[in-house]
Amino acid sequence: MKREVMLNNLSNEKQWEIVIIGGGATGLGTALDAATRGFKPLLLEQNDFAKGTSSRSTKLIHGGVRYLQQGDISLVFEALKERGLMFQNAPHLVRNQSFVIPAYDWWDGPFYSVGLKVYDFMAGKLGLGPSRHISKAETIKALPNVGKKGLKGGLIYHDGQFDDARMAISLAHTCVEYGGTVLNYIKVTEIIKEQGIVTGVVAIDQEKNKEYTIRAKVVVNATGVFADEIRKMDDPASERMIKHSLGIHLVIGKDFLPGHYAIMVPQTDDGRVMFAVPWYNKVVLGTTDSLVDQPSLEPKVQEEDIDFILKTAGKYLIKQPTRKDVLSVFAGLRPLAAKQNEGKATKEISRHHKVLISISGLITIIGGKWTTYRKMAEDVIENAILIGELPERKCITHHLLIHGYNINAEAGNSPISAYGLDRIKVESIEGESKRYKGYLSESLRIKKAQVVWAVREEMGRTLEDILARRTRALFLDVRESLRIAPEAAALMAEEGGFDEEWIREQILQYSELAKRYTINS
Repeated sequence: MKREVMLNNLSNEKQWEIVIIGGGATGLGTALDAATRGFKPLLLEQNDFAKGTSSRSTKLIHGGVRYLQQGDISLVFEALKERGLMFQNAPHLVRNQSFVIPAYDWWDGPFYSVGLKVYDFMAGKLGLGPSRHISKAETIKALPNVGKKGLKGGLIYHDGQFDDARMAISLAHTCVEYGGTVLNYIKVTEIIKEQGIVTGVVAIDQEKNKEYTIRAKVVVNATGVFADEIRKMDDPASERMIKHSLGIHLVIGKDFLPGHYAIMVPQTDDGRVMFAVPWYNKVVLGTTDSLVDQPSLEPKVQEEDIDFILKTAGKYLIKQPTRKDVLSVFAGLRPLAAKQNEGKATKEISRHHKVLISISGLITIIGGKWTTYRKMAEDVIENAILIGELPERKCITHHLLIHGYNINAEAGNSPISAYGLDRIKVESIEGESKRYKGYLSESLRIKKAQVVWAVREEMGRTLEDILARRTRALFLDVRESLRIAPEAAALMAEEGGFDEEWIREQILQYSELAKRYTINS
């Protein structure tokens, strides 16, 4: 997966069967579905793969217990099926995570116990394990700092946990292996039409400032929170179809939740759902759900949301976390499929996806979530076959093994486990030079070889690409990521042939970005 090869493909192809705008979960899934059916897809991402929403999730692959509570049975069925398929197809990236729900009111136990049994039943043979009721003593043993006043017991259930950005890169790899072309830092600036029908796009390579006119039988808009902006390119009078919901997460040390259980709080003081999830020897706390007017690649974190998460988490963790304990804070926007004038609060809007087709033939996919990326992609390509008059070919991604597939990889055990079978190749780089041996960060268990691999094989172009998404340093510990930034930039420069000025500029840009992931104590 080399950018130079991908650019050659772009220059040499006269007409693509499918052009996908957007390199997040949905866009990459769509490109993969198209490639595995034997089509020629081209994916264009204006920034880096998974730069936006797709790298900022709660790191869960789940059916959605709260959607069951809301009565959205069809979404839960769909998500549980997809959760099971992801677990089967990418065991190096998705793992089984046990959750505890503390129960306080007398009816909580039976209510959630019945609900979770239904959840287990709906998962069927793709289930990850049965839920069960546990006593007050067992709950306290699992969560030593849980509020004991009124505690009746608890429930244990199972869901999936994963590394979202690594999953995105693995999808890109798989797509390329099946003949697809994927490119980051290519921004679509115009929709091309002939006789009122979409026939391609104009895009610019933001690295080389080179413009391309790209012909296509079908154009797919999979840009998430920016989907309305692309729809406006097609039809300036189009109605806005997306609401932007902001979710923030705090990352703290593993000593706050030392066991192997995650916590799910189904009803916080203001009616939200909150999680505390172990992730790469850290704990992710979140999330929030609030309306935001405008989309952004780096949405602003609200101070009151930080305080709310810390206060709520303190009721269930071994000790009360404070601002000083926060290693990183990150925020993402959910592209909810709802009109701007729809009166529902964001937490009440369904996470179902919608496929929209404009009168000119532009296909837009909105809504959904990481868990259902594969089904979203399947629905998009089924429509693309109709719109582009493409040959009828069946979807084969239900049981498609994702790049790096390794049943023995122990997903989530360490950052290197996410590479699956590629781990051997990554670690072999250490034998090339003493310069590449050992850890870039021992505390985060990130190896120097991962930086070299990311530049060579994963289209890592900037220091941010490497420290935020190819490794997860920025999301795990901002200060540690800043400490290793100079060495990471030097390794990149050595591999890519960049000079000292490039190194200085990259460190400066990264340092500015890192401020957004740091909170004032």
